[in-house]
Amino acid sequence: MEHVHDIPSPDAVIARIARRQHGVINLDQLRVAGLAIGAINSRVRAGRLHRLHSRVFAVGHTRLSQEGRWLAAVLALGDGALLSHVSAAALWGIRRSRSDHIHVTVPTLAGHRHRGVIVVHRSCTLTLADNAQRDAIPVTSVARTLLDVAGMLAPGPLERTVEQSLVRRVFDLNAVNAVIAANPTRPGATALARIVATIHHEPPLTRSDLEGLMRDLCDAQRLPRPEVNTFVEGAEVDFVWRPRRLVVETDGQESHGTRVAFERDRAKDARLTMLGYRVVRFTHRQVVYEPETVSATLRALLATAA
Repeated sequence: MEHVHDIPSPDAVIARIARRQHGVINLDQLRVAGLAIGAINSRVRAGRLHRLHSRVFAVGHTRLSQEGRWLAAVLALGDGALLSHVSAAALWGIRRSRSDHIHVTVPTLAGHRHRGVIVVHRSCTLTLADNAQRDAIPVTSVARTLLDVAGMLAPGPLERTVEQSLVRRVFDLNAVNAVIAANPTRPGATALARIVATIHHEPPLTRSDLEGLMRDLCDAQRLPRPEVNTFVEGAEVDFVWRPRRLVVETDGQESHGTRVAFERDRAKDARLTMLGYRVVRFTHRQVVYEPETVSATLRALLATAA
């Protein structure tokens, strides 16, 4: 006996699209789902579709998430449109935005600059490298986003945005330098270049990487090897020379950017100090690029330790 597969109804197709698009859909997708203009208008009158922009609708209700509002704005601008500027920075998690306006960049120089809540940026310099997607939303890459917000922010806020991209592990030094080189006259390009020139971009190091580096460093300098990734008085530490009561912690870029992490680490340092341990911190960059300084410091501390 043959099985007859049910063809999904237009509403089932629409619901499936809406689930992956934060509750929104555009006119072309409604037509592909099988709805003619009359059927679309009928669903609008019935409250099953809610018009957000000229060609974009919310499905079922208008209680959209921020992601839904962002995607609706991008869909309203058509193919090639990207969430950008401070809106993109908020989506990437590198800068908060409390503005009701949504910034979208389109790859053309023609047309209006504003569409209601949408601030339209028009550019002829967008490249494939500037295109990204996050949470199913077309968005400018982190590098392009940093360039765009550089023209809107003062140096201090811009530097904090760059720092947050490091904390979030979405910063790509090569990509940022490339986008600056491709857009040298853009507002903020010089300020952004000045900030990234000071960054020592640290390669991500695993625990085993650090363990190997510290072992090699100690062997080369004929220093005693420490215990690694262990506990001291209930606190987890990276390295400890227990007989000498010396603890070494190694911090990567991600350790510097959050207040909670900073305060947690300092509370641990204070507790270990109260228990008679000396606690020293080195950055990953120091361990990798300044081993002589690290080894000299360790030698002096181990020599004077009780």
